[in-house]
Amino acid sequence: MAWREAPLLALHRPGTRWVAGLPVALALAASAQTNGIYTCVDGHGNRLTADRPIPACLDREQRVLNPSGTVQRHVPPEPTAVERAQQAERERQAALTRDQKQKERQREQALMVRYPNQAAHDKERETVLAQIGERIKTAQLRLDDLAKQRNVAELELEFYKADPAKAPAALKRQLVDIDGSAIAQRRFVAEQEAEKLRVQQRFDEERERLRALWSRDPVPAAPAASAPAISNQTSPQP
Repeated sequence: MAWREAPLLALHRPGTRWVAGLPVALALAASAQTNGIYTCVDGHGNRLTADRPIPACLDREQRVLNPSGTVQRHVPPEPTAVERAQQAERERQAALTRDQKQKERQREQALMVRYPNQAAHDKERETVLAQIGERIKTAQLRLDDLAKQRNVAELELEFYKADPAKAPAALKRQLVDIDGSAIAQRRFVAEQEAEKLRVQQRFDEERERLRALWSRDPVPAAPAASAPAISNQTSPQP
C-alpha cells in the first residue's frame, strides 16, 4: 500500500505534510528496517511512499530509502511491451548463438576424431576422389560404346538413304535410344565433375580448420579413418 508523504520521522523534511497516523508510521518504520521504503513521484506530481514497489510508479524510477532517509538503491521502471519484446528477442538471439557455438565445438570434436592428423585427412581425400574418378571413367567407357553402336546403326541406315521412309522402325528407335543414353551419360559425367570440385573444396576447407585444431589440440596418430559413407552412384544405363 502507498501513502502520500513519508510518515517516517527519519524521512521528514521541512514542508513535508503528515497525512498517515502513527500506526502507519510504525508499519513503515518496521518495513524500513528490512526492505527499505519505496518512494516516487507519480504522474500527477504526488510523492508516494510505501513498504513495497508502488503500482502507480511502475512506469518510472522508484527510490528505496534506508531508515535514515538515505538512498539505498534505485528501482528502474518496468519495461514496456516493446521493450519486453526486444529483450525476448535479444535472449533468443543469445540462445541461438550459444547453440551454434556448442554445435561448432561438437563438429570440431568429430573432425578431430575422424582425422587425428593430416595423413588421415589426405588419405580419405584421395579415396573419395578416386571413387568419383572411377565413376567418370565408367561413364566415359559407356559413351565410347554408345558411339560405336551409333556408327553401326548409321551404316545400316545408309541402305535407306534414297528413301529414308523405308528404314525399319526398330532401327530408328535404336538411334533414338542411343542418343538418349548418350545424353544421360554426358549429364552424369558433368554431375560427377561438379561433385569432384565440391569434394576438393570441402577437403580444402576442412584442412584449414583442422590445421588450427591440430596445432591447438594435438592427438596421438591413429590409423586413417575409413572412406566416408557417400552415395554409391553408378553410371545410368540405357
